[in-house]
Amino acid sequence: MLKFIKHHLDTIGGVDIYPVIAFVLFFTFFLFMLWYVLTADKRHIHHLEELPFEEDDKPYLIHPEHRTT
Repeated sequence: MLKFIKHHLDTIGGVDIYPVIAFVLFFTFFLFMLWYVLTADKRHIHHLEELPFEEDDKPYLIHPEHRTT
């Protein structure tokens, strides 16, 4: 099976750059998510943690800071 795949990949010009591009995209996304988690407002994160446990009478999409009631 691997011989079949390797044989067809050899016919594609510049195929050796695809793993590098995939790694760069993954690493960039990973660094962005790490930055977001470290710099996110902790109250917002706590609000997101509590969403599944809220009562039905509370609005789900309004951040606690922005609630009028």
